[in-house]
Amino acid sequence: MAGKKILMLVGEFSEEYEIFVFEQTMHAVGHTVHVVCPDKKAGELVKTSLHDFEGHQTYTEKLGHDYYVNKTFAEVKPEDYDAVYCAGGRGPEYIRIDKRVQAIVRHFHETGKPIFTICHGVQILIAVDGVVRGKKVAALQYCEPEVTLAGGIYVDVPANGAHVDGNLVSAKGWPGLSNFMRECLKVLGTEIRHGQHMMRPAMAA
Repeated sequence: MAGKKILMLVGEFSEEYEIFVFEQTMHAVGHTVHVVCPDKKAGELVKTSLHDFEGHQTYTEKLGHDYYVNKTFAEVKPEDYDAVYCAGGRGPEYIRIDKRVQAIVRHFHETGKPIFTICHGVQILIAVDGVVRGKKVAALQYCEPEVTLAGGIYVDVPANGAHVDGNLVSAKGWPGLSNFMRECLKVLGTEIRHGQHMMRPAMAA
């Protein structure tokens, strides 16, 4: 199958693992990921954050690695993409009010194309009327009230889990990235086969 084109929506201080790991994994299996941030041009810097779980009542937040977006936001045409992905972290809480971001998400919702969300990424979906209504959605547990108020059904998956409801794939946070991406690949129609392991012939004694 031909590789798919995925649009990733991020903002300043989006979760670094949910950007880097997702992008690099998708590229490794032949898909293309364009990472965009409102008002940023290709090659411009986005600061990221790392949320960790260290035994406190809530997560801690640390400065993550710098990320340089690879696509100019103003050039995005949603119809050119096969799926959209909303990374989590702090970015979603402010880019969700951007009408251009909302229009992008609305396109994928109305066309029935795959939508992927992890952690706080669901905040972007909630900002667009009808996207989560009637859908079972996983997200960081602190987003449960928002999911419910938007008419969605919050699913409390394990930290390393993921949930699929039709074309919507969701997860609680970065500890679940492997299972989350596995489900995203299935929805994209990606098949990974494991062939015979090739070994170099042993050297003669």
